[in-house]
Amino acid sequence: MAVTVVIPTTLRLFTEHRSEIELEGRTVGEILDLLSAEYPETKKALFDEEGQLRAFINVFLNDEMVDPEVFDTEVKDGDEVILIPAIAGGSGVESVIGDRKGEKLTNDEINRYSRHLLLQEIGVKGQKRLKAAKVLIVGAGGLGTPLAQYLAAAGVGTIGIIDNDEVEESNLQRQVMHSTRDIGRPKVASAKDSIRQINPLVKVETYNMRLTAENAEGIISEYDVVADASDNYPTRYLVNDTCVLLGKPDVFGAMYQFEGQVSVYYAKEGPCFRCMYPAPPPAGLVPSCAMGGVVGVLPGVIGTLQANEVIKLIVGGGKNLIGRVVTFDAWNLKWRELKIHKNDNCPLCGKKRTITEIEDFDYEDFCGLTQQKEEEAEVEGIEPKELKRRIDDGEKITIVDVREPHERAIAKFPDAIVIPIGQLERRQKELDTSVDTVFVCKEGKRSILAVNTLREAGYTGPLYNLKGGTNAWAREVDKDFPIY
Repeated sequence: MAVTVVIPTTLRLFTEHRSEIELEGRTVGEILDLLSAEYPETKKALFDEEGQLRAFINVFLNDEMVDPEVFDTEVKDGDEVILIPAIAGGSGVESVIGDRKGEKLTNDEINRYSRHLLLQEIGVKGQKRLKAAKVLIVGAGGLGTPLAQYLAAAGVGTIGIIDNDEVEESNLQRQVMHSTRDIGRPKVASAKDSIRQINPLVKVETYNMRLTAENAEGIISEYDVVADASDNYPTRYLVNDTCVLLGKPDVFGAMYQFEGQVSVYYAKEGPCFRCMYPAPPPAGLVPSCAMGGVVGVLPGVIGTLQANEVIKLIVGGGKNLIGRVVTFDAWNLKWRELKIHKNDNCPLCGKKRTITEIEDFDYEDFCGLTQQKEEEAEVEGIEPKELKRRIDDGEKITIVDVREPHERAIAKFPDAIVIPIGQLERRQKELDTSVDTVFVCKEGKRSILAVNTLREAGYTGPLYNLKGGTNAWAREVDKDFPIY
């Protein structure tokens, strides 16, 4: 049977950047085996050492999730097997703020929100609920931008924003509530100013800090809905867990390059984030937007969909995304709606719960960051100025650039040979084990992965990581080399 395997962006590094692959097999398991045989690098990404599907990957046959225990599910000619990794259904529910009644709308508010009031599904009652509602946005970046802007314009009474970053020039390509004059300012301060310009009637609470296991419960308990606009796995699991324990809905969004996901994880009514992704990917396997990039309009699409889900939860009614996940491919302009189910074995919202206190849970260790830091410490690094000195002294040294081709088009690293990470294992014979080899990437993280990949493959020569990557090289050595 001819079946199309749909490869998400985060895994295309292992399939020579192909997004769809035609394979002939009889079952889902056979199709995955054929994929691993044709592209051997995908096996390590999809399966652990015991041959089990990794917990951060879900497999769908058309629009239905397939249980890894029943990969003998038969496929038909023309079916699609869709791989959905963490980036990273239902009818409407009653308003999450219950019967809480907002204050009477003023004439100015009636004028401002008149287009809402004309909608039977919202009307005066719904607008008063929006006015009475409190929404927390976790992250004031790409997804946080449309969330803050549209929720403010819609008249959400109180908007909380938590983020500990400052505005950088590279943010401005997509984070349109920040401007050039905001570079260097805390994002929450810039966001607050932007919201006030949109709607001075909205109250804004800002938290210039990271969301942690120590402060999450105290902050989230003050809000009716949480919109997760974060960009890392520890925060996503922390938001989900806190929302489940406090009975709050988590309006989730994630994106990478051209692809995005949106869902509503609300354990009272359906599955939580852990039901879909019991565990995150191994640290370093799935790159971040900072490493892989993101098309500027994508967060606008995904964040606006999140804002739409928030509004429906507050107003009540409408068909929301509880029990469903919507994926969007901006480059190929494809939407998919996939059904997800509550997991009875979920340690957080299942029948036998083992997670009852977030303060007792080590999110960094769970997401592999503790191990990643230990591995980074074990990889010997070389400072940019030291590498420059050795190059100028004419020392025999091999520099390997593991960046993607489009990154090298931005700027080529001097005297470097090119070997993509996915080809390192089979091309290791091209390296001289008697010579120091230095790996180069944008930030010095993928190069650590490259070193570990070669070590695991049995390479015995000396391996080094350029600390801070090409961005550090640009800051410390070559001012003409662009930072991106």
